Amino acid sequence: MASEEIGYRGPTACAAAGITYRQLDYWARTGLVEPSVRPAYGSGTQRLYSFRDVVVLKIVKRFLDTGVSLQNIRTAVQHLRERGFRDLERMTLMSDGATVYECTSPDEVHALLQGGQGIFGIAVGVVWRDVESALSQLHGERIDTGETLVGHNPADELARRRNRAV
Repeated sequence: MASEEIGYRGPTACAAAGITYRQLDYWARTGLVEPSVRPAYGSGTQRLYSFRDVVVLKIVKRFLDTGVSLQNIRTAVQHLRERGFRDLERMTLMSDGATVYECTSPDEVHALLQGGQGIFGIAVGVVWRDVESALSQLHGERIDTGETLVGHNPADELARRRNRAV
């Protein structure tokens, strides 16, 4: 099934991105990373995040872990959102701790390092594959039917039985 047809609930997105539910909730309420599949409509509704949303959550977490301010992360996420997240998998995000730079080719990374600006980078393709691997072990949800899709977790017999019973 194509990743565009699958959504992930909050706890699953948290597990794949390595963040707490409190962080996820705060980032959604403040508009940093909002669920693109289904937002919360009030008490009791479940947010549903796309695969790309989960990748962005993990990128935000990595930037926070390296000391980039939330304000600068917001600017970077807004830039990615404006680009429509095109070519996200082939992108490298570099930062000097104050500013986040987008590099889409090795030449751009080299030029940034030559200028003495970039200190660390996030190869989004690596994050992409990490999230793919984590989500393959967790539950997703079909966007069109709401059916729970069981990941490749052999220990989760209960979820498999629940799907067969429906």
